Amino acid sequence: MAYNKFLFLENDFRNSGVAQADWAAKKMVWVPSEREGFEQASVKEEKGDQALVELSNGQKMTVNKDDIQKMNPPKFSKVEDMAALTFLNEASVLHNLRERYFSSLIYTYSGLFCVVVNPYKMLPIYSEKIIEMYKGKKRHEVPPHIYSITDNAYRNMMQDREDQSILCTGESGAGKTENTKKVIQYLAVVASSHKGKKDVNPVSQFWGNGELEKQLLQANPILEAFGNAKTIKNDNSSRFGKFIKLNFDVTGYIVGANIDTYLLEKSRCIRQANTERAFHIFYYMVAGAKDKMREELLLEDFSCYRFLVAGHVEIPGQEDDIMFDETLEAMEIMGFTEEERIGMFKVVSTVLQLGNIKFEKERNSEQATMPDNTAAQKVCHLQGINVTDFTRAILTPRIKVGREVVQKAQTKQQADFAVEALAKAMYERLFRWILARVNKTLDKSKRQSSSFLGILDIAGFEIFEDNSFEQLCINYTNERLQQLFNHTMFILEQEEYKREGIEWNFIDFGLDLLPCIELIERPNNPPGILALLDEECWFPKATDVSFVDKLQNAHSGHSKFSKPKQHKDKLMFSVLHYAGKVDYNAANWLTKNMDPLNDNVTALLNNSSSNFIQDLWKDADRVVGLDTLTKMSESSAPVASTKSKKGMFRTVGQLYKESLGKLMTTLHNTQPNFVRCIIPNHEKRAGKMDSNLVLEQLRCNGVLEGIRICRQGFPNRIVFQEFRQRYEILAANAIPKGFMDGKQACCLMVKHLDLDTNLYRIGQSKMFFRTGVLAQLEEERDLKLTVVIIAFQGQARGFLARKAFSKRQQQLTAMKVIQRNCACYLKLKNWQWWRLFTKVKPLLQVTRQEEEMGQKDEELKAAKEVAAKSEAELKDISQKHTQLLEERAQLESKLHAETELYAESEEMRVRLEAKKQELEEVLHEMEARLEEEEERSLSLQQERKDMEQQLQLMESHIAEEEDARQKLQLEKVAVEGKVKKLEEDVLLMEDQNIKLQKERKLLEERLADMTSNLAEEEEKSKNLTKLKAKHESMISDLEVRMKKEEKGRQDMEKAKRKVEAELADLQEQHADLQAQLAELRAQLAAKEEELQATQARLEDESNQRGMAVKRVRELEALLQEMQEDLEAERAARGKVEAARRDLGEELNALRTELEDSLDTTAAQQELRAKREQEVALLKKTMEDEGRSHDAQVQDLRQKHSQAVEELSEQLEQAKRVKAGLEKAKQTLEKETADLSADLRSLASAKQDVEHKKKKVEGQLNDLHSRFNESERQRTELGERVSKMTVELDSVTSVLNDAEGKNIKLSKDVSALTSQLQDAQELLSEETRQKLNLSGRLRQMEDDRNSLMEQLEEETEAKRGVERQVSSLNMQLSDYKKKLDEMSGTVEMLEESKKRLQRDLEAANGEYEEKASAYDKLEKSRIRLQQELEDVLMDLDSQRQLVSNLEKKQKKFDQMLAEERAVSSKFADERDRAEADVREKETRVLALARALDDSQNALEEAEKSMKGLRAEMEDLISSKDDVGKNVHDLEKAKRGLEAIVDEMRTQMEELEDELQVAEDAKLRLEVNTQALRAQHERELHARDEMGEEKRKQLLKQLEAELEEERKQRGQASGSKKKLEGELKDMEDQLEATSRGRDEAIKQLRKIQGQVKDLQRELEDSRASQKEVLASARESERRSKVMEADIVQLHEMLAAAERARKQAETERDELAEELASNSSGKSMLSDEKRRMDAKISQLEEELEEEQANVESLNDRLRKSQQLVDQLGAELAAERTSSQTKEGSRQQLERQNRDLKAKLQEMEGQGRSKLKSSIAALEAKLREVEEQLEIESRERQANAKNLRQKEKKLKDLTIQVEDERKQAQQYKDQAEKGNVRVKQLKHQLEEAEEEAQRVAAARRKLQRELEEASEANDTLNREVSSLRSPRTSAGGGASFSVSWRLLSSSGAPRGSLHPRRVETTVTTVKWAEPVRLLI
Repeated sequence: MAYNKFLFLENDFRNSGVAQADWAAKKMVWVPSEREGFEQASVKEEKGDQALVELSNGQKMTVNKDDIQKMNPPKFSKVEDMAALTFLNEASVLHNLRERYFSSLIYTYSGLFCVVVNPYKMLPIYSEKIIEMYKGKKRHEVPPHIYSITDNAYRNMMQDREDQSILCTGESGAGKTENTKKVIQYLAVVASSHKGKKDVNPVSQFWGNGELEKQLLQANPILEAFGNAKTIKNDNSSRFGKFIKLNFDVTGYIVGANIDTYLLEKSRCIRQANTERAFHIFYYMVAGAKDKMREELLLEDFSCYRFLVAGHVEIPGQEDDIMFDETLEAMEIMGFTEEERIGMFKVVSTVLQLGNIKFEKERNSEQATMPDNTAAQKVCHLQGINVTDFTRAILTPRIKVGREVVQKAQTKQQADFAVEALAKAMYERLFRWILARVNKTLDKSKRQSSSFLGILDIAGFEIFEDNSFEQLCINYTNERLQQLFNHTMFILEQEEYKREGIEWNFIDFGLDLLPCIELIERPNNPPGILALLDEECWFPKATDVSFVDKLQNAHSGHSKFSKPKQHKDKLMFSVLHYAGKVDYNAANWLTKNMDPLNDNVTALLNNSSSNFIQDLWKDADRVVGLDTLTKMSESSAPVASTKSKKGMFRTVGQLYKESLGKLMTTLHNTQPNFVRCIIPNHEKRAGKMDSNLVLEQLRCNGVLEGIRICRQGFPNRIVFQEFRQRYEILAANAIPKGFMDGKQACCLMVKHLDLDTNLYRIGQSKMFFRTGVLAQLEEERDLKLTVVIIAFQGQARGFLARKAFSKRQQQLTAMKVIQRNCACYLKLKNWQWWRLFTKVKPLLQVTRQEEEMGQKDEELKAAKEVAAKSEAELKDISQKHTQLLEERAQLESKLHAETELYAESEEMRVRLEAKKQELEEVLHEMEARLEEEEERSLSLQQERKDMEQQLQLMESHIAEEEDARQKLQLEKVAVEGKVKKLEEDVLLMEDQNIKLQKERKLLEERLADMTSNLAEEEEKSKNLTKLKAKHESMISDLEVRMKKEEKGRQDMEKAKRKVEAELADLQEQHADLQAQLAELRAQLAAKEEELQATQARLEDESNQRGMAVKRVRELEALLQEMQEDLEAERAARGKVEAARRDLGEELNALRTELEDSLDTTAAQQELRAKREQEVALLKKTMEDEGRSHDAQVQDLRQKHSQAVEELSEQLEQAKRVKAGLEKAKQTLEKETADLSADLRSLASAKQDVEHKKKKVEGQLNDLHSRFNESERQRTELGERVSKMTVELDSVTSVLNDAEGKNIKLSKDVSALTSQLQDAQELLSEETRQKLNLSGRLRQMEDDRNSLMEQLEEETEAKRGVERQVSSLNMQLSDYKKKLDEMSGTVEMLEESKKRLQRDLEAANGEYEEKASAYDKLEKSRIRLQQELEDVLMDLDSQRQLVSNLEKKQKKFDQMLAEERAVSSKFADERDRAEADVREKETRVLALARALDDSQNALEEAEKSMKGLRAEMEDLISSKDDVGKNVHDLEKAKRGLEAIVDEMRTQMEELEDELQVAEDAKLRLEVNTQALRAQHERELHARDEMGEEKRKQLLKQLEAELEEERKQRGQASGSKKKLEGELKDMEDQLEATSRGRDEAIKQLRKIQGQVKDLQRELEDSRASQKEVLASARESERRSKVMEADIVQLHEMLAAAERARKQAETERDELAEELASNSSGKSMLSDEKRRMDAKISQLEEELEEEQANVESLNDRLRKSQQLVDQLGAELAAERTSSQTKEGSRQQLERQNRDLKAKLQEMEGQGRSKLKSSIAALEAKLREVEEQLEIESRERQANAKNLRQKEKKLKDLTIQVEDERKQAQQYKDQAEKGNVRVKQLKHQLEEAEEEAQRVAAARRKLQRELEEASEANDTLNREVSSLRSPRTSAGGGASFSVSWRLLSSSGAPRGSLHPRRVETTVTTVKWAEPVRLLI
């Protein structure tokens, strides 16, 4: 079938033995790949931790072993359940999903849930046949499908009576909504209420035939139309969440449904992104509303609506008008009335019209006005309200201020906000009304529901560029759902194991999302995001910024909360969700949470003339009005107002949190079934999978962890009673009769079933099974049931057959009796005695008639009495029956009333419970707030006590100060004399201070310059970061250039060393150099003047280049105009050709008409000849004109191509010139940089030369990189231009081909129409290509403009760098002076700093070594853990093999039970096996002890790590104290802090490693226990086997035992390896601990040094304090000076570093100076080289000027070409006009001919009309066929691939069908032979039957003859006897039938049973003697 390949796997090469062998030979593995995620490779060689692998393309590479992941065998390719994979890793899961996706198998099981990958195309797997195929099937019986998940949920609901839920989760665009539709479709078919229950239940008649199911399916299109929209990721994205609750009755039929929605994105109706749409209904209505409805709704075009931002954005493959009709049809099915539909669409139209209302600001005030109220009139007309009231409510609403009501004028912003809020609220209320209406239709409360099945479809996780409040709510919902998934899959599963007492080690999968959820929803301590938002909403004068600040203060230390560093916006904050980090913009969050409305407008709408609008706004009193907002913004005491307002309504966040909480409680009370939807790519393309995207979704969704717990855990569980009831048939004789506990019975059953103990666990109340065990038991149960039922059917059929056989036997005997009696009657009818008997017999009953009549009368009387009694009883019973019916009706009415009361009470109970929960939540919140208030009060009391203590202390201090003040007054007189002296000193100090202030101002100005330069550099760095992404892509191409540049740089370094040697010489000859420096400065000034001149020339050249670029743009615009003129000419030509084609068709029609009509007369023939001549002349003229036109077009094309080529050449030349200019610019920049660097080095101090060179070199590298980027972009432009020329050539070739075809078509008049249509298609393709070319040209122009802008930015950046360099030179000269003064004080600090740096470098090196060793250990541990899991899997498989062998052995035991005597010979071997077992047990014990020792060692290491951590924290604290004051030691402190953090992380990783080791130990212990138990079972089995087996079987068992021993030996060897590796890891841990001890010692040494430095600093501070104490009067000035000193200290530190470097360089230069003495000559050479460079630059500038002049010449030539082309275009237009005139003349001639023909036609007009109509119909059909063919071509192009795929399947099917046909033929031939044989046998049997019938007839004839002879003989005897008799007296006699039978009757004549009948009282003359 067609759908098989989309569901079932195909047997391909990978499942064959050859593929398996190939896989085993190549050692296939998975290797990480950036593009594909993982790539398959084969291991060639292994070297330690590295492995050499070969990829599929033949490339070899070396990979770390820890990065390699194992590949599954080929038999697991495209496996349906990924839990069955041998090696479970990310690569295998991704590969399996990818293989299945490319085979169109989109559904895959992943343990307990299903994974769906969006195919982005329609698949034929959702038909009714597929539904029938999945109905009632178990999961393993059919392929993976959403129908299977749904059917299992439905069956579990019916079987367990437990509510179910299906959760479709995933990102937006992953296919959640579509899968939800399929679930509803399946349930509507499977659980339909009208199937099989049409007549039984009258409720189904109330619904109609499947009306509920139809309505359930049609509810979705309505909700999608009003709630879905097109987004970037998804064309039909659900902008709301929904939970569909389907209610079922006890019998499993759907009895009703209910839909709950969550968080409609109502802001989408007023604004959308450029490529997105608003809700679908807007576009459906505007595109699909017809005349009357369009007028009623006042609809306009799409471009007229402001709220539809991008106009009519169409969805490919969807027609909006058709979707509008479908929506109307769905509304009709759902029972929406016409009035309701019109009301809904009026609201939608009102929302659009609200966007068209425009406000303007008045001139002299901020008040808003509405200059044009047409949109407002339309709004009021649609809503049924007054226009003036509406405008007044918007512009000057009434606001309650205190007790007065005031009209407040609104600003333009407030009015716009009010209108937008009104539009959003109106649409949201409409959506809620639609939902309530749909629920009312679907709520069928006539039948009571027993359980439900919920389907959740909610928006996926969203990360946009701008994430707002809606995204936070959606992502919060997804966090809760993911937490539910993790809770049910991981936590509840393991908790149930613990609760049931199963041996289980708790596995932490690390998927707890509670911190993120609490960050959002936590009510207090500290409050979460939503709680803070609610609190801020009620706080006076609160803003979004204050809300974000509170968030930052409350959650700055939270692990899931952060403030994004790249954003400077204060409203941004980040939350780390499970799917990634999301940056939220908190703009307008307070208003969104409050959702305010203009209460004046809502009151108007509440009093609308439309009932529908009144119903929408019936709760208008609950909205947040304008007075609330004014109170919020203006009040100063918010406490009272908040309390009074808080009870009136609730915020959006609170309502959403409550609804989500109810949803989560509902889901927690159900059994969830998860469907994980995965989006394969963001391009919406079918057949493409982005591996990295899919991997990220798999990691987020916990797919691997779900599979792992499914494999390790026991996902299937069943209660004891149910297990016994269901599977007792498999162990019928295992449970003894009588009562037995369920657990004991289940234990006996499991023992009888021979299940492996590893496959199940027995809990306290349930049985737990691994995956697949219950399915196997179900299959065995089904087989057993089939056997039992077949036996029962056999018994029943045997009984029925025996009964039928006995009945047939009785019928046979009865037939024989009837035959005998008939034969006897035939023989007796002529016998006289029989005649006598028949005459006498009626006379015998005459005497009894009276008696019989009396009896009959008595019987009649009794019957009448009985009838009277029965009539009376019947009346009584009928009366009672009517009474009972009345009572029953009364009871039914009472019962119905009771049920209604019960339903109402149940609803009341639910509401009360909900209210109770709400009140409890409020109570809890209030209690929490009370606790908070109590804590605050306690803290305030404590603070109050502290303040009192501080007050007492202050009072004592004040008293002391008073005493001191008195003493000071006494000392004042003595001090005044000293003050005079101090004043003189102060004057001196002030003078010094003024000088210092001047210096400080100079420094501040320099600092301001520096900060401005820094700001410019930051902006440039931002631009550079933008370009960084582009630069990174070019790194691979630039590596080759980098190597060349490195060589050049080495040469430069050599030159630099020579220069440094020369500088060393110059240092010794300082006096000589000063004179040379003066000369060089003069030269420098001259060079700078030359540089300025060159820069001026460069600017002139850039201006000329700009003019050239403008000229090129003008030429391109002219080209576009020429192309448009050409297209217009072609269109005119197409029209001419169409007219020509019409003329040809008319001529053909005329010819046919003439042929039909001119056969009658000769005159008509003459006219016909004339007409033919005229037609021939017309044809010739047409052909001549066509040829001339084609020639002209050809000439035009050639000229156009020549012009394009010339323009392309000019462009290339311009690019070359530009490249030359850029090269010149580059060389100039290099030389200017070198000159500036050299001159700076000569002008600046001796010590700063190398430092400045490095800076300049860095700037040069930046310039190089920028220039390389511009060069690359230029090359790309050149490539694009070449591509465009190639495309132009191809277009011209296509045009030439089309013209050739047109010439051929003009020759063949008969085939004119079809060929002209082909030409038209070709022309349309050409126009499309030209449009594409024009678009590409525009793109190229844009790219060129961007390049020009980049070049200008580079020039500006260069100028800024030059300015910065000059300012840095000035600063450096100042710093040098200060350096000389402060050098002595800094040397000691520098030495100590050097020592610290060395120690830190050593510590860093050791730490890096330890970190690398630890990484290796971690990778080896992961590899070992994976190997352990693989070994465990192998052990499981071996156990299953052993269990199968045991079953085989038991079967052999039953067959060989007679040979138990031979078992004594094998007792010795059994003893040996026991000894081996004991030895292995001792080994296991030794392993366990070793594991205990390793655990103890790990615990000791843990303790040591804790001590180390404490010491590290002490070190950090001391380091922090030291680093507070000294800027020089801050870097050291940061380095140490980084080391401490790294040590902490290492400690945590080691703790995790210890935990993993403990888990591994526990697993090993469990495995050893399992091995012991398995070994004991095997020994027991061997004991039984040894007693009952033969010698041959014993030999086989010995071989198997040897294999098992080998496997166990291998397992023990692997265990020993693991122990060795554990010991190695312990040794490595000890080594790392030693390294840490050494690092700690070094840190202690550093700490001592730091303490010494601190002491020195303290001494210096003490001296500073003494100096400051002497000058307290000038305290303010000293503070300012201290700040200056701090800045100077920082400068000093930087200068010290530079000075130290300069000193080291000075030493090196001094050493080189001794060896080199040729410095002066090098300087002079360098000077000459500079002069030569300058001359070269001048020459290059002259060349550039020449190039510019040549460019101008070419531009003039191109202008001349453009003028020529314009002249040719004018000539072409004149020729086309002449052709148009000739065409009109032809048309006139044609009309004249038609008039003449009409005059001639008289009689044959009817025929001509019919033929013309037929031709016109044919023409229309041909045109329609052409359109259909053009559409079908596209469809065929799409279907070609599918057909090619289907061809292979068809060929395979054809071969299979041929084989089957051949088999059928063989069978038919055999059947024919068999039929012939049967026919032959039938013919023989018929012949035999004919013979038997003939023989029977003969016998009958003979019998009749004999009977006749016997009669004649009897007559003769009677005649002979009659004379002998004589007459006598009367006597009576009796004749016995015995005598008759003995005397006269023949034998065998009567019934075999003797019937004796007596003949009585017959009178006769004498007694008659009967003689024999």
